[in-house]
Amino acid sequence: MTGLIFFLIILPILILVIWKKKSNNISIILPKNYRELLNTHVAYYRALNDEDKQRFEERIKKFLSYVRIHAVNAEIDDLDKLLVACSAVIPTFGFDWHYYNLSDVLIYADTFDEKFSITAKDRNVSGMVGTGAMQRMMILSQCALREGFKNELSQNNTGIHEFVHLLDKADGETDGIPEALLSKQYTIPWINYMNDEIEKIKQGKSDINVYGASNKAEFFAVAAEYFFGEPEKFRQEHRQLFEMMEKIFHQQPVVK
Repeated sequence: MTGLIFFLIILPILILVIWKKKSNNISIILPKNYRELLNTHVAYYRALNDEDKQRFEERIKKFLSYVRIHAVNAEIDDLDKLLVACSAVIPTFGFDWHYYNLSDVLIYADTFDEKFSITAKDRNVSGMVGTGAMQRMMILSQCALREGFKNELSQNNTGIHEFVHLLDKADGETDGIPEALLSKQYTIPWINYMNDEIEKIKQGKSDINVYGASNKAEFFAVAAEYFFGEPEKFRQEHRQLFEMMEKIFHQQPVVK
């Protein structure tokens, strides 16, 4: 009898583990023209050498094998799905990473409010990492997602911004200090650089997006957009921040 009770308790757990293992090994087939889409729309990918491009493509496939992408009041296509995957892969391309804190990405046609309403008057949210009932979800505006990759050099990329929030959140707290990525000896210097630059933003003495002065979490995400979107300019304008973010992301992005 004891053995039967134990079996009934452990069976659902085994089924869940097996199901997760299978679901994480889904074979993803990218659209036939995916290389053309990536070369046309993703400057980061275009700047990679052939070997790294192949590695980037494999990382896209891996991401799409465990994260589902859904349209909400929108019609999405292969490009939208690729751009979501690129947003996830770009900040993690320097190291092996699995987004355990994400299972679904919801694509809205346009902006929304903090309650995810698409009809509210003050719809000014273009991306959000879900909490509470929306835990393990991300919501992105289709317009903002596409716009982020539209210009070859741009400090604004909503997709990358939100995925950097997820990286920040991996240690349990979205606070601008990515402890899962940053060696302990660099934590204090990173905090100091953030505090100094946030103060410069408030004084109008920085070219970093003013939204970065909201708090340290937003500063980290906004600075990452700049780091990946206009790396050469970021290096020239913010040498110490650039070098610190090289350590965080384990890479030096080059956009051609």
